[in-house]
Amino acid sequence: MPHLTRTVRIGSSHGLHARPAKLFAQAAKESGIPVTLAKDAGSPINAASILGIIALGLEQGDYVTLTADGDNADATLERLAELLTTDHDAE
Repeated sequence: MPHLTRTVRIGSSHGLHARPAKLFAQAAKESGIPVTLAKDAGSPINAASILGIIALGLEQGDYVTLTADGDNADATLERLAELLTTDHDAE
């Protein structure tokens, strides 16, 4: 099974606060494969953990690295990267 990573920049103008963090965590959980998220060179957290995501304190412009293992890892990373780069605070 492939072990893939992707680095993206946070797009939400108010960072990854509760609403976008919840959307992201739900999508990670629904993927059915292990996904982690790390800010800069920090320790990776379970991407399906909303509390872990909020604890990272991600702001607009921060870079994060997503890692996924398993079938459909590439498609999962693509979907999750899109959620992270979208400005969920725009109208």
